[in-house]
Amino acid sequence: MTAQTIPATVAAPPRRHRSRRRWIGILLSAALLAALVLLSIAIGSAMLPLDVVWRAFADPDGSATQVTVTEARLGRTVLGVLVGVALGVSGALIQALTRNPLADPGILGVNAGAGFAIALAVAFLGVTSIHEYLPFAFAGAIAASAIVYLAAGTGRGSGSPVRLTLVGVAFAAVLTGFSHTLALIDVDTFNRMRFWGAGTITDRPAGTIEAILPAIVLGAVVAAFCVRPLNAIALGDDAARAVGLRVGLARAGVVVAVTLLCGAATAAAGPLLFVGLVVPHAVRWITGPDWVWVTAYSAVLAPVLVLASDILARLVVFPAELQVGVVLPLLGAPVLIALVRGRRARAL
Repeated sequence: MTAQTIPATVAAPPRRHRSRRRWIGILLSAALLAALVLLSIAIGSAMLPLDVVWRAFADPDGSATQVTVTEARLGRTVLGVLVGVALGVSGALIQALTRNPLADPGILGVNAGAGFAIALAVAFLGVTSIHEYLPFAFAGAIAASAIVYLAAGTGRGSGSPVRLTLVGVAFAAVLTGFSHTLALIDVDTFNRMRFWGAGTITDRPAGTIEAILPAIVLGAVVAAFCVRPLNAIALGDDAARAVGLRVGLARAGVVVAVTLLCGAATAAAGPLLFVGLVVPHAVRWITGPDWVWVTAYSAVLAPVLVLASDILARLVVFPAELQVGVVLPLLGAPVLIALVRGRRARAL
């Protein structure tokens, strides 16, 4: 009788240790994010000491420094955090849904749809300001993902992760081709799209954060309801149905969440590559294949990657700066290569 109770007694401490390690890790990640938020506000064409940053918030005096801190740099930093959270969570969701550790939110056509809508708006409606891009980009992202999901959900093998991936990649390629065609035949379209297409959180128009915040909050709420069933879906549709999960409803919820999150981020900052791909893939080294924890870590560490890239973009050609979308692949690609070559990566 004693021999039968030993395994349960021995197995409990590792589970508690794993949970404690996860909590410690996410707290350390949050501390790193807080440090990068401060650095993002302090670093720019004019370097500001942290005590000056603190006084700008604690005792606003209307000076040029205070306005720079509380309006320009704070807004840029908050946008970077929101975009990072949205891309990190949507990346985790799409990798879980497709059961593909190298999937990216862009496979639903979100990035391509947003870019195509902007190209149409510039070429045929004369849209000229960045502020006018936002609704077109968001509408294009929603329309593209809806078409992909509906097309993947009809016919033989409907709704399967492989079918969703293939339809999404094909449709995104078509939209990207049309966008490039419009840009090549119209100089104004090319000039106005190239900055948005590179990906940036700099000089966003007033009201950008307020415009995307409802979509990000709603997408996060939907994601919170969908993330736990993803552990069952990861075992296969049959196993998920065996435990009473409505797979079709869960899959639709994930697509809605990814569309809202990635659509809002792409509309505001352009197509930022590697965030939704690298971060969820990397955090599984810490969390294991538990999608609740993968999503939670991604929500914290994806903004870390975005802000770190944005800070580096300000320093590389100081006092000028690069766009964050240019620097992100320089940081993300080596991480992805290391993960793919790593021994444990083959088991993720």
